[in-house]
Amino acid sequence: MKKFLLAFVALVVASVGMAIAAEKVQSGLEKGARVPAFYVKDVTGPAKDGDELCYRCRYGNQPVVTIFAKEMTDEVAALAKELDGVVAKNRDQKMAGFVVLMSSDPEKAAPTLAKTAEKLKIEQLPLTTFKGTEGPKGYKINEKADVTVMMWVDGFVKVSEGFNKGDLTKEAISKVAAETKNILD
Repeated sequence: MKKFLLAFVALVVASVGMAIAAEKVQSGLEKGARVPAFYVKDVTGPAKDGDELCYRCRYGNQPVVTIFAKEMTDEVAALAKELDGVVAKNRDQKMAGFVVLMSSDPEKAAPTLAKTAEKLKIEQLPLTTFKGTEGPKGYKINEKADVTVMMWVDGFVKVSEGFNKGDLTKEAISKVAAETKNILD
């Protein structure tokens, strides 16, 4: 009986731990919110040799997917590569996107982005840096979220999702890619 009770308690503790780890993180602007302007430093895109720019402004009302990340992990790179392919397939609908690496030292982080883009041949999604780990003012990036993905069209959020460290699995990446249908006609 003691062995059964111990096994049962261990199972319950493990289940609760897994449920907490997989719990969604609310991060980013709420669905239906207007997307405000913010500035980034382009590392790999068409403005890589220029000053800071506002991709939100540049893309206007186009369907846009944006990844906000605290570090460029292999999982974030895989997500960027997957979404780069989605953007490439939907250029006829003027789909666009970009990656924002939120860093306290953007100049130090930039070479990692350049290497990632070159290695994975990420060509449609500019990789950018943003000074500050909290993200753009008013964007409601949850400090507990390692990655936040937002998608918008006509300047209004359609998808906003946060991910804890370790939650950006192959399945999660496929799900995010599939959610782009929410911003396409």
